[in-house]
Amino acid sequence: MPIRVLARPLALAAVTLTAALALVGGGAPARADTLVYCAEGSPETFNLQLVNTGTSLNAALPLYDRLLDYDPATMELRPGLAERWEVSPDGLTWTFHLRRGVRFHETKDFTPTREMNADDVRFSIERQWKRDHPYFAVNAANYVNFDDFGLADLIAALETPDARTVVFRLNRPFAPFAAVLALETGAIHSAEYADVLLKRGTPERIDLDPVGAGPFQLVRYLKDNQIRYRAFPDYWRGEQPVRTLVYSIVPDATVRLAKVRAGECHLMGYPLLQDLAGVEADPTLTLSSTAGMNTGFLAINTTKAPFTDARVRRALRLAIDRKAILDAVFDGRGELARGPMPNGLWPLRPEEPEAHDPAAARALLAEAGFPDGFETDLWAMPVQRAYNPNPRRMAEMIQADLAKVGIRARIVSFEWGEYIRRTLQGEHMLALIGWNSFPDPDFFLYQQLSCDAARPGGSNPSRWCDAEFDALVTKARQTVDRAERERLYRAALAVFERETPWVPLTQGRAHDVLRREVQGFVSQPIAAVRFDGVRLEK
Repeated sequence: MPIRVLARPLALAAVTLTAALALVGGGAPARADTLVYCAEGSPETFNLQLVNTGTSLNAALPLYDRLLDYDPATMELRPGLAERWEVSPDGLTWTFHLRRGVRFHETKDFTPTREMNADDVRFSIERQWKRDHPYFAVNAANYVNFDDFGLADLIAALETPDARTVVFRLNRPFAPFAAVLALETGAIHSAEYADVLLKRGTPERIDLDPVGAGPFQLVRYLKDNQIRYRAFPDYWRGEQPVRTLVYSIVPDATVRLAKVRAGECHLMGYPLLQDLAGVEADPTLTLSSTAGMNTGFLAINTTKAPFTDARVRRALRLAIDRKAILDAVFDGRGELARGPMPNGLWPLRPEEPEAHDPAAARALLAEAGFPDGFETDLWAMPVQRAYNPNPRRMAEMIQADLAKVGIRARIVSFEWGEYIRRTLQGEHMLALIGWNSFPDPDFFLYQQLSCDAARPGGSNPSRWCDAEFDALVTKARQTVDRAERERLYRAALAVFERETPWVPLTQGRAHDVLRREVQGFVSQPIAAVRFDGVRLEK
């Protein structure tokens, strides 16, 4: 699912606080029916509805299916738990027909008594939507995707005329509605399980001992060590080729690669770019790559002086030598971001990014009242991402560029969950961050830059709320006419360019390193890993 890179963390205890199960010993290969993925970090939650980081997304993805799905190779929408759907001519009524035979997982304390039905969809949507819902505030919930898409105001009614039919009535047309339901927001939970937990007085277990209808079910989670899943035998698409799926949590990319080479892990994400040539030369390994649906950028907190002044923000853009950063950090395997969304996305014109011009930057700073510059913090992510494979190096280069125009930046970093939490609360001045999502302009322009998303905890890290921009992107999401949407988005992009709420930096490819025995794995452009259909061959 699409998928994004920001999130409000939810503290997770280990599901079972026992000693970690040994994955392999002494470098021996893992069992043929066990697939081991070297993951870069621990999840904040196992509830997809609360997820907006790639790390938590990937941990929760095996557990849930959504109303709609997307093809991992083409990113085209396809049926999921809804086998078909229709839209009324006015775009206000969306009817979904649920498939039969979908079973939910069991836990040691819960055995489902029925198949998935419309009650489960109602529960899963209303938990995110209705503030008086008994699960709305469980686990200090922040439904960042639901809220950033403005779904609370968009949905007028949700009807379930029978067990197999769900009808959404909208207050206004919303072109990307089907795609939204293929993302985290559309993950379907068991209403029966929620009722059982509520009666027991333990509703918080719903996000810690999760029950979904996905291809794998959770067995054990030991924070900062491993997550263990087993194939769900009653999965509606059929049981998976591998019986056990293990996430071995290894933050260091060099160590992850060493474990893959030793056979202790079968695959890994986020390799260091300088290691890719060696991977390509290794006959035991495969490098899987695809163009990333992402942007990496420097978020400018527009609510804090001196960054309330657009001249200062434009000065930052002119001061940073983005081409030098691309050459140094991406080793020829990325490209310059031309705007606030991926270069290949349809409203974006192919103009070259604005040239590096320190003299013009100094002039803008002087015009804004800062001829001698100023001091600021510059936050550097603690993790690698496709859009930023070396955040520390990138931060150091930006620091040096800013110093040349009189801006004295102090580099700051935090643990990843804390970094995201503080950024989404607007505690930063400048922060390196990025975004991966489904290929629709709304998922970049509205979800990242709208006034809705600028609230505390929302996915607008610049806290930018511009009435002109907001009106344009809001109108664009309410029309299904492609030409009109493109016209509106291009006008919005002109406002973004003028106001510079953040500095677009880079766009990267998604890379995964696989052992040769891994078959059926497809690298995805949206920072997700999917293991449904993946198999091991001797």
